[in-house]
Amino acid sequence: MEFQSINPANGKVIAQYKGLNPAEVKEKISLSEKAFQQWKWTSFTSRATVLKKAAQLLLERKEQYAALITDEMGKLPYEAVAEIEKSALVCNYYADHAEEILQDEVIASRFSRSIVNYSPLGAILEIMPWNFPFWQVFRFSAPALMAGNVLLLKHAPNVFGAAVAIEELLIEAGLPEHVFQNLIIDTDQVEEVLAAPIVQGIALTGSERAGAAVASLAGKHIKKSILELGGSDPFIVLQDADIDIAATAAVQSRMGNAGQACTSAKRFIVAKEILEPFTDAIMDKISNMATQANGKQVAYMARPDLADNLQRQMLSSIEMGAQLLHGGERSGNYFPPTVLTNVSPGMPVFEEETFGPLLCIIEAEDEQDAVRLANSSRYGLGASIWTKDETKGFQLASMVEAGTISVNHIVKSDPRLPFGGTKKSGYGRELSAYGIKEFVNIKTMVVG
Repeated sequence: MEFQSINPANGKVIAQYKGLNPAEVKEKISLSEKAFQQWKWTSFTSRATVLKKAAQLLLERKEQYAALITDEMGKLPYEAVAEIEKSALVCNYYADHAEEILQDEVIASRFSRSIVNYSPLGAILEIMPWNFPFWQVFRFSAPALMAGNVLLLKHAPNVFGAAVAIEELLIEAGLPEHVFQNLIIDTDQVEEVLAAPIVQGIALTGSERAGAAVASLAGKHIKKSILELGGSDPFIVLQDADIDIAATAAVQSRMGNAGQACTSAKRFIVAKEILEPFTDAIMDKISNMATQANGKQVAYMARPDLADNLQRQMLSSIEMGAQLLHGGERSGNYFPPTVLTNVSPGMPVFEEETFGPLLCIIEAEDEQDAVRLANSSRYGLGASIWTKDETKGFQLASMVEAGTISVNHIVKSDPRLPFGGTKKSGYGRELSAYGIKEFVNIKTMVVG
């Protein structure tokens, strides 16, 4: 099987990649097992040296890697540079803190000595998405490598160039060969990898459908799994919010990366008292965005099928009563900034994840109704609340069903804080001390 990387802006084939056959996959797994027997005994200092060097290389070559991201999935250049910089940040964070997080923990018990030890598991299969082709890989790989695991990456086919580049970068940074291996495989080969005894877990960032399939396979083979899936993040604007600040943040969150982010705000739930001025502010900012740089402030969507699905969601919602205020006229892989109002539960743009630059506005009767609407979703990844009363914001945040809730700030991940979702947005956590402990053996050792 062969895979193609296609530039979404012009439809040109960037590169072709030959898929691995079963024998080659088996060899990769065998090499991974041999690499683990060495890597698991390396010191934290040695591992940190590799991660520090990787961060240095990322920063030195950020323009080069950013150009690759833009070519493969359409991200705007400045957004791609920011992605590379954030990838370096997570490498440095775990290089600096992994040893402290994973040090043996002494626990008082009925035994004369009790210790909790954190030891690596083996090989972990990571299935990563195309929308942040460097960040998503490093977000998971940095802690997993510092914990002493070895990794097998199955990246999205449209960004295999990024996968190749990451493997080459890590080896150049000093990572021993086969500790991190890129697998050019299709989805029907995933079970073959997961079934191997050396593979002790799987991490997926992807769609709800992919998450269900991976969870089923992980259960079948009794392997640890974490899932970071879709989101339909609510953006709650209360009556006392600063309308201009909230509208500016709304456009930033929804239109960044062409709306192709799990944590971008998707359902804008607005108090009825300020619905009109908030909508006017959104329209003003969206109109300026579209004209200031001739559409260049919003990137191309990564693939035609993604734009097809967004168009379906929009048109079906309009048929059900939503009102199109701006945009909606798709041109190939370019979907302009689009605004829908009069959106209500039951419409596709409310019920489904909208993975593109489409902003839908929903009226809330009061604060309790806003929370009800926010929780009326099968997803629970991120959320934000906008109010001048931070105490009230935190009180309402405790009522919202999500893994991350921001008051007066858009949802963004930070290496120091756990990241993940609830409900159909998945389970498990990445980043922080919680993330690095997802794929370790939490071992109890006692002396009688």
